[in-house]
Amino acid sequence: MALDPAEYTVDELRDELEEIDDPSALGEILDAERDGKDRKTAKGAIESRLDDVGGDVSDESEAADEAADSGPRAPSEETLEIEGLDHPTADKRHVRAVEDGVYQDMWVYCETQQGELIDVSREMLGKARDLMDRYNEDYDADEKVVAVVVGDDVADQAEEAIAYGADVAVYYEDERLERFLHVPYTRIFCDVARAADHPYGFRDDKPDYDWHGYDEPRYTMFPATNNGRDLSALVQGELDSGLASDCNDLYIEDVEISNPAKTGEPGTKTEFERVFHMKRPDFSGFEYSTILCLDKPEREFHPQGASVIPGSFEVPEADPEREGVVVEHDLELDDDWFRTDVIEWDQLEGGIDLSGHEVVVALGRGIGRDPTQGIELGLALVDALDDAALGLSRGVITASYNFEGHVEQYVAEERQIGESGQVVEPPLYIAAGISGAIQHKVGCDESDTIVAINTDADADIKDWSDYFVHGDLFEVLPMLTEALEEGELDVAALADGGIDDE
Repeated sequence: MALDPAEYTVDELRDELEEIDDPSALGEILDAERDGKDRKTAKGAIESRLDDVGGDVSDESEAADEAADSGPRAPSEETLEIEGLDHPTADKRHVRAVEDGVYQDMWVYCETQQGELIDVSREMLGKARDLMDRYNEDYDADEKVVAVVVGDDVADQAEEAIAYGADVAVYYEDERLERFLHVPYTRIFCDVARAADHPYGFRDDKPDYDWHGYDEPRYTMFPATNNGRDLSALVQGELDSGLASDCNDLYIEDVEISNPAKTGEPGTKTEFERVFHMKRPDFSGFEYSTILCLDKPEREFHPQGASVIPGSFEVPEADPEREGVVVEHDLELDDDWFRTDVIEWDQLEGGIDLSGHEVVVALGRGIGRDPTQGIELGLALVDALDDAALGLSRGVITASYNFEGHVEQYVAEERQIGESGQVVEPPLYIAAGISGAIQHKVGCDESDTIVAINTDADADIKDWSDYFVHGDLFEVLPMLTEALEEGELDVAALADGGIDDE
């Protein structure tokens, strides 16, 4: 054989092929590539050179390539075996996922509560619609937004998903699914996601959907709610891909990568197309990270999945005239998926909703010198305002502070603002003793006006607040309360940004 294609990158191989004029030698190289790395671009380069020198690709080989390129691909038979591993994943057949798979569309899991789509489901549908409209324009494609709704009576919610931007809404309803259950919800989503003839499906008699002729979705989105966080991890794990959790921004674009773990060749760059860029606060708390779920040369990772922090995107206006396809999925549920029976449950009354107020006063670890007094000062300021609520940073919730008397009842996790708490956007947000970690920022960044109070003149919150007061909250909060009570402070003007910095 004139050369072994496995020893060359695709670019190097193209250069070497220019020196070979013998069709039979090129045919041997093509067969070696098919039996080895089987790179689509490498095979294309060899076939192109064969055309140049007047050689023919064998009918049998050409037919095999065409069949491989025309529809869903079979996965590698290779499995991961770890001696002595006694774990449910020990014999997981699809550890290597699909190779040369066909992926399309953006799928959105739409969570419901009490017969209604929750707001974050509507947010995600609107964002998915915007992303896929732009995607179809950029890549001259015609891919869809697919909503998935699961529950006991959700046909109407599937119709509603169309109004909020979905092209296709797939629903599954069963009276046993009134409450979220991990196993059946995961199995249903994955059964819908896999193509009808996908080897990893649960059965061979899957419905033949004319809108779904691919192996798995290209992208998935889930709400970063308690149930959504669980489901997203389970689904992405079952589909053998990755997950970027708690994201607050998403976009799709090409990216050039030089990491040899992804390119397969040290010192080379590879352009990955149509990559889901998933932004989330990183673990330092003060920066954002952009997560990419990229294929490896020997393995593909799809769907590229993200869970979305509620409140990250605007809720779009529903268009009741919008047309789409609503599909009821057919799957026989296994009784073993319902090993727990919920015989009785109560809906908690009330709860603390910090949204919808004119002002939110948020307290952070700056109250640590005297936690009880700090909460009391915050409550006094709230009382002096016409429509205000008290919020807390995660630092206060997780700290081991001792609160005395009635103050303890106000230190509840429900008051937490940030990535793992509530998202608020009042006209005026007062942050006292809060350093400004990104996890907190995502919970209040859409507020019209942010006033920060901190003893640290270089606190991160200074960079993203509208007004920064360098001072001690134990001194500043009483001054604000007194000024309000005496009519010396115009809150409306402050919220509108219409006061002097002094």
